[in-house]
Order: sequence, then C-alpha cells, then structure tokens
Amino acid sequence: MSDSHSRPAAIRILGVDPAAAGPTGYAVIESDGRRCRALIYGALKVSDKLRKGSAGAALEAVHALLCRLLREYGPHSVAVESVFSALNVKTALRLAEVRGVVLLAAAQHGVAVHSYAPRLIKASVAGYGHADKRQLQVMVRALLGMSEIPEPADAADALAVALCHLQAQKFERRFALPRAEGSRSRPALPVPRAGRGEAPAVRPWP
Repeated sequence: MSDSHSRPAAIRILGVDPAAAGPTGYAVIESDGRRCRALIYGALKVSDKLRKGSAGAALEAVHALLCRLLREYGPHSVAVESVFSALNVKTALRLAEVRGVVLLAAAQHGVAVHSYAPRLIKASVAGYGHADKRQLQVMVRALLGMSEIPEPADAADALAVALCHLQAQKFERRFALPRAEGSRSRPALPVPRAGRGEAPAVRPWP
C-alpha cells in the first residue's frame, strides 16, 4: 500500500491570540494525526499613528490578515483564546471587538471557530494552567520540533492556541464526546497533566 493511502489526511488549524492594544498573534499549524509542524506564525502590530487616525484601523488590519491566511493556507478550523473574565471592562470590550473580527473573517470563509480559556490552553500545552510566557514558548518549541524559541511571545501564544485545539480534537475523537448541534465553539475539554519531565502527547513533524 502506498504511503498516501496509509497516512491520514493532514489538517490545518489557524490559531489566534487577540490583543486589546498590543500585537495580535497568529499561527497556522498542520498535523497528520501523529506529528505536527508550524507553517507560519507571527504577530501583527498596528502603529499608534494608524490607531489614532482611525478607530477601526486595527480591526481592519486584523481582518485583512486573517482573510489572507484563510485564503492562502485553507485551515479546517480557527482556534481563538477567549476573553479572560478578570480583565477590566475597557480591556474586555477591546478584546471582544478583535474576537468579533476573527468570527467575521472565519464566517466569510466558511470555517468554524473554537474558543479556549487561557488556563486551558496553558494546561494543554505546558501541563500547568498558570505557566508563564517563557514556559509556554519552550513547550511550543518542543511540541512543534522547532529549531528556536518562537518569537514574539504573542506568536507563541497563537501556536499554543492551535495546539490546544488539536489536543481537544483528539479527546473528542477518542472519547466520542458529543458536539452541540449548530455550535461554532467547543466546551472546555479535560486535558491530561504531563508528568514530571514528560511532554503532552503531541509529537513534532519529522
């Protein structure tokens, strides 16, 4: 049997780490069911001059970027970090605006969006719900078999969001978890804690 028949079809996930004022992290990862790799990652920073010139400039820039990534990489799903409930009202509203742009871009391209809480993302990738940014960067590098630490931290966060969704999909398939009909977001799924010296079960791309 040829390799093309023995290997499962690869899936792509667009991860987004929305920001109220700083850079918005983005990343696309690809997995064949056994290993995964990063196709692209980075952080979009909108200049203060542009922000002051137009109230919607940052949102327009995020929308244009996401639409380009959706067209060029054709992800099967979009994963985005949910708004942290402990944020102040002003910051939460700004984040909600960026998330709204993510939802809009995904809907325009017919791609489902899945939201994950910050603690769940950290627990899924680093094995600890209170992991700091450096710990998350180190684990993302290990899980994706990257030659260097992904920079900036916003980009690493987006990679972590995508990896969290990949892990959630594995649990959904393994335990045949039901999906809410008509829903575009997944519930928080149980994530295994990695033991001491043990990484979560996602292997890097060869």
